[in-house]
Amino acid sequence: MFFDTWYDLLRVLVVGVLSYAGLIAVLRATGKRTLSKMNAFDFVITIAFGSVLASVMLDTTVSLSEGVLAFALLCVLQFLVAYASSRSHTFENVIKAQPSMLFFRGRYLDDALHKERVSREEVMAAARVGGLGDMDQVDAVILETDGTFSVLANAPGTNKGTLTDVTGHPGAKG
Repeated sequence: MFFDTWYDLLRVLVVGVLSYAGLIAVLRATGKRTLSKMNAFDFVITIAFGSVLASVMLDTTVSLSEGVLAFALLCVLQFLVAYASSRSHTFENVIKAQPSMLFFRGRYLDDALHKERVSREEVMAAARVGGLGDMDQVDAVILETDGTFSVLANAPGTNKGTLTDVTGHPGAKG
């Protein structure tokens, strides 16, 4: 239960270091976008990397070469999804969530809060994190596609062109 053999420990040590090095090599070769936190698919890929790494390290039936191939396959799949998303608006809408307006110009958007399962307290916390002490200072709070909040402060005469893709904004594109 606490110890099997020295060979098992040595295998975890050697395969762990080599599979980690293989993962780093594959990630460096595929670029920054591979581990971005842009959408649910990116999150799934990141979790899958961890699962493959654990399997290679601990499961003696999974070889190092199989693990590195699995890393490469995940990177290729992530690349293909990112490539297709950047070229097809329809595909992008299937893969990626849209940002949602939760608070706009002095009022909470309750339908959006319910749909996104966010409380008013979380919106106020996001405003505080953004350095705003009063909701009167807030023009908009958006739940981004990666689950983070963006808080836009009131500023007279500012252009809010960054809101055109946000669900719930009056000027949002269909």
